[in-house]
Amino acid sequence: MLPVDLPDTVREALLAPLVDHHCNGVRRDELSRSQFELLIGDGGGPAPPGTTHFDTPFGAAVRRWCAPVLGLAPHVTPSVYLSRRAELGAGEVNRRLLRAAGVAAFLVDTGPESGELLSAAEMGRHADAAADEIVRIEQIEHDVAEMARIAVDYLDSLAEELVARAARAVGMNTVIAHRCGLDFDPSRPSRGSVIAAANRRLSDPKERLTDPVLLRHLLWTAVDVARERGLPLQFHTGAGDADVEPHRADPARMTGFIKALQPIGVPVVLLHCYPFHRQAAHLAALFPHVYVDVGQALARTAAGAWRIMDEVLELAPFHKQLFSSDCSGVAESCHLGAVYFRRSLGVALKPRVDAGEWTAADAARVAHMVGSGNARRIYRL
Repeated sequence: MLPVDLPDTVREALLAPLVDHHCNGVRRDELSRSQFELLIGDGGGPAPPGTTHFDTPFGAAVRRWCAPVLGLAPHVTPSVYLSRRAELGAGEVNRRLLRAAGVAAFLVDTGPESGELLSAAEMGRHADAAADEIVRIEQIEHDVAEMARIAVDYLDSLAEELVARAARAVGMNTVIAHRCGLDFDPSRPSRGSVIAAANRRLSDPKERLTDPVLLRHLLWTAVDVARERGLPLQFHTGAGDADVEPHRADPARMTGFIKALQPIGVPVVLLHCYPFHRQAAHLAALFPHVYVDVGQALARTAAGAWRIMDEVLELAPFHKQLFSSDCSGVAESCHLGAVYFRRSLGVALKPRVDAGEWTAADAARVAHMVGSGNARRIYRL
């Protein structure tokens, strides 16, 4: 799985248990081929007629690296792979793939709440790992909006519920990038503008929140809670929701907000970032409270993932980088996230050691920091 001729100390560090600091639950139910393909494709839609999402870097990686975990030869056809998946059943498939990832602790985003998805505790049990919760603030807002009757109740309940949920979590996160873009006004909105926006919100609380004023209020309320409890605040950035113009998910667009948070001391964790990973790495280099990962980009680019890892290593301090699989929907995404993290980091480290730029001890230390040490420090695990 790793590049050949790596020093033993580096190989051991790369193969050590990981902390997956951002993932989602995986499906607990049996999946048809069409359901499985929707979950492995980008954009959430089916492949064009006569084609398949297996004809992607991720789909090829499933056949290469996940097939052996299910007891198949590498590179079996999609139909053989899916037949074996159905034969084993969802529970066994999830256990095998989650355990094969070699993850010691999962930090699970509770945003996409659904009875079809494994909970944080279930993810831990299936993987024989620890598991903690990352609270998605937009989900809390949605729950509060459905219960509130007037704007003042909405504002009070929102703050109270964020405090209550944060007490059981190791971090909070936001998808504001996919609701209104990261080029939002970084200032706190006035109370009058928030009340007016809340009244509009409560007229149709079942809709997804997209109002920039309320999203900013929600974000700043979360900042207050995160500061009180010493929690990091994660931001989804880069490729993601197809409803938002892609360039508006560039983390460089939230530089004003990042600067506003620096005196407050709340850690800002930029998730995923690709294809804006260079901008994100630059922000991590500039600001002491900013951290970065490349998440699902490694599994989605598969054999080309080392280029992304190499570019992040060029720019971001090593103590600012984190591992996440951004596992979502199918357990294959967790296993592949770990496989390509280890492979791409190994490929990026090897020439640095071979050229004498780093010692083997240097490379092993970086592998440890990025794979688990930084997350344990930032999330106080």
